[in-house]
Amino acid sequence: MLENEEKNIILNSIADGVFTVDMDFHITSINRAAEKILGIEEKDALGRLCFEVFHANICEHSCALKETLNTGNNIINKTIYIVNSGGERVPISVSTALLKNGKGAVIGGVETFRDMTALETLRKEIEASYTFEDIVSKNKVMRELFGILHDIATSDSSVLIEGSSGTGKELIARAIHSLSNRKIKPLVVINCAVVPDNLLESELFGYKAGAFTDAKKDKPGKIALAEGGTLFLDEIGEISPAIQVKLLRFIQEREYEPLGGVATIKSDVRIIAATNKILTEEVRTGSFREDLYYRINVVNLRLPSLAERKEDIPFLINHFIHKYNILKGKNIEGVSDDVMNILMNHDYPGNIRELENIIEHAFVLCREPYIRQAHLPNHFKNIVTPLQEYLTLEEMERIYIFRALEKNSWNKSKAAKDLGIDTSTLWRKMKKLNIVKE
Repeated sequence: MLENEEKNIILNSIADGVFTVDMDFHITSINRAAEKILGIEEKDALGRLCFEVFHANICEHSCALKETLNTGNNIINKTIYIVNSGGERVPISVSTALLKNGKGAVIGGVETFRDMTALETLRKEIEASYTFEDIVSKNKVMRELFGILHDIATSDSSVLIEGSSGTGKELIARAIHSLSNRKIKPLVVINCAVVPDNLLESELFGYKAGAFTDAKKDKPGKIALAEGGTLFLDEIGEISPAIQVKLLRFIQEREYEPLGGVATIKSDVRIIAATNKILTEEVRTGSFREDLYYRINVVNLRLPSLAERKEDIPFLINHFIHKYNILKGKNIEGVSDDVMNILMNHDYPGNIRELENIIEHAFVLCREPYIRQAHLPNHFKNIVTPLQEYLTLEEMERIYIFRALEKNSWNKSKAAKDLGIDTSTLWRKMKKLNIVKE
């Protein structure tokens, strides 16, 4: 059997679509899986420009094959959409590589692709299961937290949320409120770190007319505004000892007096507090009252940093891209492989807020379907991502034979049957390609 015929048999036996192009992007070969996915016959594809056959959303602005031929850099498993001959929009995953002859000269490119329709449906179902009250995560710690939020919400106990800035503490507070019996009443937020200490008391408790020079009329405080609902005290570790005393009395007695007032006001407000400090250390040094700490720390939730939940980065990127597509009226579909590599390896001292800022920055500059390195903030632009090795047809053949052997537990008869070749041919190819069981 001729060598080319054997290669065609192997290529036609695999589920992935494969086609090759010359240096001018004319299709030089195409396998049966590609014909099926694209809805076109080989005779109608050969010799035509690839974009005339492969109607992908990236053809006009960011052709994967063109990028590979221009840079020598492989594209690996990029998810895109094509429109088949029936006009249907089909999600696929594409990979590209340089095509070289036996002497090592580049003679074109090769593209492999897989129909992702079933996986795309599954992905949407999975992503939906990783979203909880606008919080996106597949991290184990966060998933465990999701599992107990309902119980925490209905308990009405005080909650302390600990975590670095930008980890989503306010989102958790809002989730607890929206799941609680207080959800029809207000959630009132006050950031204790941004209100000067001399104003924080009146902001919390309100004041009566005449309490000080500019107090022309009564003003309700945040506690009064949150009546029947939830008061979220963000960055509670920043409040002064004097305010700590008054806040402690309010939490203990559920009553307070507005500044300049003489009558005590009863209150029905749930307290949720948050801090980026380690309050146990603040208690040890005397900066934070121990009795107040135990009053607010009935239920303790610690949120991991983004560096501790990097498996969430692709989900968060997609989440923010969807968000800013709506806000900015764009249709960006994702990030390039090198950008995903850069973002996955960043440490995020600013956590989720920093990642969102990066995506928003990219939206300002990006005018194509995919966010590229040039669209990122300046400190990401000099990062060099490693290049993939070139992939020849012989190397592709080796990969598919190896996979067939692994799939069949190295039973050569079954592997040869899957590949559509004789067992003797498989033996010869294994020897030629140096395929051995690892």
